[in-house]
Amino acid sequence: MAHGGGGKLMHQLIGKMFLPAFRNSLSEAQHDASVFEIGGQRLALTTDSFVVRPLFFPGGDLGSLAVHGTVNDLAMAGARPLYLSAAFIIEEGLPMDTLWRLVSSMQQAASKAGVQIITGDTKVVDKGKGDGVFINTAGVGIINHSLKILPQSIRPGDAILVNGDLGRHGMAIMAVREGLEFESTIESDSAPVAGAVMALLEAGINVHCLRDLTRGGLTSVLNEIAEAAGLTLQVDERLIPVREDVRAACEILGLDPFHVACEGRFAIFVPEVEVERALSVLRANTEGTTPCRIGTVTDQAVPKVLLKNMIGAQRILDMAIGEQLPRIC
Repeated sequence: MAHGGGGKLMHQLIGKMFLPAFRNSLSEAQHDASVFEIGGQRLALTTDSFVVRPLFFPGGDLGSLAVHGTVNDLAMAGARPLYLSAAFIIEEGLPMDTLWRLVSSMQQAASKAGVQIITGDTKVVDKGKGDGVFINTAGVGIINHSLKILPQSIRPGDAILVNGDLGRHGMAIMAVREGLEFESTIESDSAPVAGAVMALLEAGINVHCLRDLTRGGLTSVLNEIAEAAGLTLQVDERLIPVREDVRAACEILGLDPFHVACEGRFAIFVPEVEVERALSVLRANTEGTTPCRIGTVTDQAVPKVLLKNMIGAQRILDMAIGEQLPRIC
């Protein structure tokens, strides 16, 4: 299970098995979507599988999550999402009403995100072999700018921004599983972010890198980017937004909120001179939370992430080794 958790073991699995087998010029970027050109037009392609348990959780469900996750991966490559595929692996005995709720939610999420689901597939597996239903998606988007939005594009002095508070998706699911009750329900942050990304690009912001904070959370994303860029990233815990109920849930469960997955949050790397304009655009295109700056890319040519904690001490922010949160996306 730890090999699917977004931490060190998952990255070792990809690096030692899948990349050597499938390596080519397009896969080398190791980004959320692969960018290629056909007939002079730049396109982006991504694929993902969604296996969340429970199927329905505060703020979302497996169907809407599948759309949001795929649309967001395309947006991280700077692409405007256009079309999705959807393949359903259904366990024998799943109530038709449950499947219809997921399909309807998926359709509504696609409509809101401005994409169409144009092809798909269904398979049914024996009872006890599929945990209800799994959904696999692929997505295609179009790129109408010349920027190369990649980890390798970040530069010393770049600012690191996030579009909102962290950890709500993972904690919404874990609170349901563990029966935790708080004064207010923790709802998942699951949402499409392509609109905010397109607004940044249309405003002419020189975006160097984007990455959504899914499996492994902020910690894994920053480490992946530091490794790819060969630079040290410096972040400040006092600037990283985590809601008090999310922080409390993490403390109860012994989890680090920076390792917890989000499904509507992403990190943005922009030059220092673009910070205020980028934050202004993000605020105008973000609902229910406040975008902010959390750190800086340093000029140290060492791939690591440094965290200044609440009392001003500094430590290395490293990827998790085990599986913190099974089956959350």
